Amino acid sequence: MRIKFLHAADLHLDSPFAALPPEQAARRRREQRELLGQIVELCNGEQCNLLLLAGDLFDGATVYPDTLEVLQHQLARCRALVFISPGNHDPYGPDSPYIRSGWPKNVHFFTEPSMQGFQLPHLDLELWGAAFTGPSAPSLLDGFRVSGERPAIVLLHGDAQNAASPYNAITTTQLEQCGADYVALGHIHAPSGLLHAGKTAYAWPGCAMGRGFDETGPRGVYVGTLTEEGCDLQFHPLDSRRYLILTVEAGADPRQSIVDALPPETENDIYRIVLTGPSPRLDVISLEESLAPRFFGLTIVDETYAPRDLWEARGQDTLRGLFLQALYERRAEDRELYEMAAQLGVAALDGREVPEL
Repeated sequence: MRIKFLHAADLHLDSPFAALPPEQAARRRREQRELLGQIVELCNGEQCNLLLLAGDLFDGATVYPDTLEVLQHQLARCRALVFISPGNHDPYGPDSPYIRSGWPKNVHFFTEPSMQGFQLPHLDLELWGAAFTGPSAPSLLDGFRVSGERPAIVLLHGDAQNAASPYNAITTTQLEQCGADYVALGHIHAPSGLLHAGKTAYAWPGCAMGRGFDETGPRGVYVGTLTEEGCDLQFHPLDSRRYLILTVEAGADPRQSIVDALPPETENDIYRIVLTGPSPRLDVISLEESLAPRFFGLTIVDETYAPRDLWEARGQDTLRGLFLQALYERRAEDRELYEMAAQLGVAALDGREVPEL
């Protein structure tokens, strides 16, 4: 047995990208459509037998006609069998894009909120899955076990991190007891790596394209191989631009501090830059405008505070004053050491993050 598959999930096609200006949001939606071609090219290039799409292919029931046309065209180019398990954002139902015409013959949907099976004798494989038919779903894997007649893959959209989740909660016990060789999951937006529950291998690839600052880092899909020896997964990043968060000590010249902290190439990415530490009063809008041409998108967050004399509170009848006075009286012994201690102590007393010195 040697079955090769591409496992993708949570493409969220036609996302609003509301945090971006309209022109850039439209461009990001076009890039989502272009991602479909990348996935099919990779699937064909790797000579995969199966393309597994584990839910939330669409961000909602309202889909641009161009998006559906591109998706159907790309899947028709795919030389693998395609299986789709609808998720909580794109449940199978009367308003679903999945019931519209034009889907190629190699595409198969799970349509019920209970486990359904496809027998694939030419691959010596059975493939099981289920669908969300509304915005939530019970634990679809509860009590289920594959037939055991052939090797088996299960395809599901569900929450494997929260046993009380309304989004098809999946437990490690259920994964172990289902008897599948591999469970291809969606819903969690960060890639998991290859995991095991007993003899069952499972994973979720995360979203294939980041859409916000809660989806930072590389984004892509898994290409997997299933053999008698087990399952192997390789992560393939496909994102053309990324969301990145950068924390910068503002200093006396915040703009130059940012420039000095940036990598050489930033024009394709979307940055949130958090300015910290003591600094003169910032004009965040002007700072963003002056730096914006270096990025696809930029947000600057001001977490600085007004600079002040480090020792100004010494001698006051307060915890801060007594602490600083004690250090000030000894700083002649080692000026650098005691000033560092004072900075750390004042930061802690202010409830600020202790600076790296």
